[in-house]
Amino acid sequence: MTTATGAHRVELDCPPDDVTAVHEFLARVWQAEPSVSAEDRMALELALVELASNVIEHAGRARAVACQVDLACSAEGYAAVVTDDGAPASVDPGAAALPDDLAESGRGLALVQMVVDDLRYDRVGDRNRWSLHRARHD
Repeated sequence: MTTATGAHRVELDCPPDDVTAVHEFLARVWQAEPSVSAEDRMALELALVELASNVIEHAGRARAVACQVDLACSAEGYAAVVTDDGAPASVDPGAAALPDDLAESGRGLALVQMVVDDLRYDRVGDRNRWSLHRARHD
């Protein structure tokens, strides 16, 4: 079995790009990284699509937003960074919790927290930076 060792990037301009571009990006990553387990693929896809969706929905605030997704795969695990030039986020990923069953939104960051080992948000200059880490689950 081949060990995952690559760095991958996609740059999005939203609109017209949307989360479909993230799904397509990850499909290319999985082709290039055949040793990534199905469990890790599902977890990373959930996390990165949810983060990109949040950027598209909230960071633009009625204007276009440029977003970049970087994913590094190694024998030990995965590191991803989602950056954008949108408005600062007003949430604390460490405080994310699932809302009650009847809530129509608000589950995204809590779900991401459930599938990664570490999720952080920083505002760096005029950019938002979401970083996550996940250990390999072979």
